[in-house]
This record gives sequence, structure tokens and C-alpha cells, in this order.
Amino acid sequence: MIRKIDYFAMQVPNHAGEAHMMLARLRKAGVNLLAFTGFPSGRGSQMDFIPANSRAFTRVAKAEGWKLRKPKTGFLIQGKDRAGALDATLSKLARAHINITAVDGVAAGSGRFGAILWVKPKDVAKASKTLKAH
Repeated sequence: MIRKIDYFAMQVPNHAGEAHMMLARLRKAGVNLLAFTGFPSGRGSQMDFIPANSRAFTRVAKAEGWKLRKPKTGFLIQGKDRAGALDATLSKLARAHINITAVDGVAAGSGRFGAILWVKPKDVAKASKTLKAH
């Protein structure tokens, strides 16, 4: 299954517990995340959120005063885990001459895998059509 998703990024201080604090606020507000990643960036950290419900997420972010960057579009890929599970998807994009900006894949347990990937904004429509994303 492949679907288009909204992706929100923000810079935060690189302090112990920063991610926990933000994720706890989202949990208390009932905001479910499809994916989350955080990593050092410059003197701080970048946190990337992929919410199940973008409106609910942005409502909490606004109430908390979080400074989100403009949302971007990505793709969430989920399926049965096997050797080369992500290769078929990446192959489709390569054959369509669509460059991938970033991709993160993970075994989800119970024989499942998941991945998120991003392409340049100019390639989102073509990638969506190529991947038959909904």
C-alpha cells in the first residue's frame, strides 16, 4: 500500500527530553503519528512529523507555539516484509526518472515493513501517478 502523506518539519533545541516532551503533548491531544524522526541539524535538531490527521497535528502545533516549516508531501509505503521489499517501489521511480530526495525503511515486525520517501515538489504528481498512490 502506498499513500501520499503530509510531512511537517521543525527545528528544536538539541536537549535531552525534547522529543519526549513534544510526543507526549501530541499523545495527550490524541494525535496519532504514522512516522516520526529526529536528528541533529546545525546547532539544534530537526524533527519530522507525519501525522495521520494533519489538521489535528497543526492545531496542536499552533496551540503549543511550535514553528513548523511549510508542509511538504511524501509517500508512506507499507507491506509484507521480504528480501527486496522496497526495491520494487524504488525501481518504478528509477524507471520513471524520478530522483528520490530521501528514504527511510524499517521492518515493522510480524512480517511487515514500512518506509517513507520524499521526492522534489516538482516530482510529487509524477511520483504519485507512477506509484498509484492514494
